[in-house]
Amino acid sequence: MSPPDPIPLLSGTPVVPVLTIERAEHAAPLARALLAGGLPVIEVTLRTRAALDAIRAIAAQVPECVVGAGTVLGEADVAAALAVGAKYLVSPGTTAELAAALAAAAVPALPGCASVSEALALSALGFRVLKFFPAEASGGIAWLKSVAGPCPELKFCPTGGIDLRNAAAYLALPNVVAVGGSWPAPQDAIAAGNFARITELAREAAGLRR
Repeated sequence: MSPPDPIPLLSGTPVVPVLTIERAEHAAPLARALLAGGLPVIEVTLRTRAALDAIRAIAAQVPECVVGAGTVLGEADVAAALAVGAKYLVSPGTTAELAAALAAAAVPALPGCASVSEALALSALGFRVLKFFPAEASGGIAWLKSVAGPCPELKFCPTGGIDLRNAAAYLALPNVVAVGGSWPAPQDAIAAGNFARITELAREAAGLRR
């Protein structure tokens, strides 16, 4: 059986905000701000102590927002993210053990890859949409164009080094379903509670329709 398909989840948004949330009380207002700007799918990275509480708060208080867990590194992260209501899972890279855990999860996953060999290994497990990370450092647009011929069945969500300056060029590629980036929710705006600014940045990002 193939893993759940993330295409329906990503088809409604060009940009997935990648969020590092230091304080759980910021989570719900941040999600509402991004949603108001037209970005309904967000990724909360498991890089802070507040991350799981932030995902739980968004899932409970902003149910119209599709919140996923990023920086998923192992089976324990998969279990913890699902327990607090994550609707999808994202990894920066993918070991064999993590790939098995992601494939067995009841929600869609974007396993990370940075090479053709990694992409082929994940494809063999039934994954059809992969996170390409770190995108700019791993070949960026040129890599995605090159891999489209030998791997026509694969789609990507490139993340890493992508911002308003180059996002449109990535989104123009037929094998890119969305891009991930932190620029719609800068850390200074989150810390200051400037959610109006985040809504404006989200609106600008949401305008990058293919």
